[in-house]
Amino acid sequence: MHKHKHKTRARLSYPKILLIISGSLILLSLLRIVTGADNLTGSGQYTAALNAAVPIGLAGLGGLWSERSGVINIGLEGMMMLGAFSAGAVGWQHGPWAAALAGVIGGALGGLLHALATVTFGVDHIISGVAINIMALGLTQFLAKLWFGAEGSAAAAAGGNDKQSPPMADMPTFTVPGLSDWLYSIEQHHWFLVSDTAGIAGSLVTNVSWLTLVTVGIFVLTFFVLWRSAFGLRLRSCGEGPIAAESLGVNVYRYKYAAVAVSGALAGLGGAFLAIYVHIFQDGQTGGRGYIGLATMIFGNWRPGGVAMGAGLFGFMDALQLRGGGPTVHALLLLLAVLLVGLALWKLRGGQRTQAVISLVAAALLALWYTTTDTVPLEIVGVAPYIATLLVLSLAAQRLRPPKAIGKIYRRGQGK
Repeated sequence: MHKHKHKTRARLSYPKILLIISGSLILLSLLRIVTGADNLTGSGQYTAALNAAVPIGLAGLGGLWSERSGVINIGLEGMMMLGAFSAGAVGWQHGPWAAALAGVIGGALGGLLHALATVTFGVDHIISGVAINIMALGLTQFLAKLWFGAEGSAAAAAGGNDKQSPPMADMPTFTVPGLSDWLYSIEQHHWFLVSDTAGIAGSLVTNVSWLTLVTVGIFVLTFFVLWRSAFGLRLRSCGEGPIAAESLGVNVYRYKYAAVAVSGALAGLGGAFLAIYVHIFQDGQTGGRGYIGLATMIFGNWRPGGVAMGAGLFGFMDALQLRGGGPTVHALLLLLAVLLVGLALWKLRGGQRTQAVISLVAAALLALWYTTTDTVPLEIVGVAPYIATLLVLSLAAQRLRPPKAIGKIYRRGQGK
């Protein structure tokens, strides 16, 4: 009885999801009117957020594939680097679609190396992942000097140097004609809720990269493959109980290899997206997004929908600090204070008085900060996405359930 009650409480139904979305929209609309920060619901903000969320979402999804099979993948950052470099190396000659494919292959090779170390040779998953990150950084820097910066080479003549690839062509985007302009005109009226909804909807039909659409398709496909197919059931059983899976005839090694290769391929596509978006590969381009992807996967409780939400939140914060700067992040202090009051009431209802008091004190301090200042220092603006990620992770930590056999070294025939 108790188990059943826990299950129904943990699952989000469609009406609940719609209620959360509606509540968030109303809250953002009110915040925009109170603070005057129009960037909060502008179409430009959400276009930038979508572009920032895609590589993080792909890295998070890569982590999900790997960890569902029981293999921890700290090497996502390195696999993203390999993907970004491969995209830059191929893209300047053969265009953005070839660059995306090269990114997938580059990342998958990194994934296979991680699988070889962890699955076949039984190396500790964390050590292998860290080694791949270090190797990928050194390899991409060495090859960039060799391929892009060599004097007299075609790449150097086309604009490449030791730190970056020559530029590649634009990735095509799509806009829904008529609808895009109509939504933009409604947005410009700044009506409560109506203009805000139009601004957010407008970003989904204006100058959207085809790679973004591919990413949405990959998320949907991942859900159906891992949760609605026999292959997915076997793969997930390798992460929950590999010995039991082997006793039922599942080739655990093969499934782990497949999962980690797909993991690398997705992270590589995320890296390729970064290179395609700015038309070049640059040294240090990934900027820790592989680790953020890993954080979104944990926040998302090892589910595709949760990864998408986590990536969307980070993308929103990242775009906000780039486009809005201090005044817009300042407006978010008020939103955070309101959310903390809500959290305090929820904790109080659950009988957790200490946590409720801490939340109320934090809300009061944030409200005080908001009322006594006009903007937020640039240093805080820069780290705002990372602070948001930490906050969300700390709130989500109480309901997480990782796969049971995650990170454990598995040997064939162990159960005999």
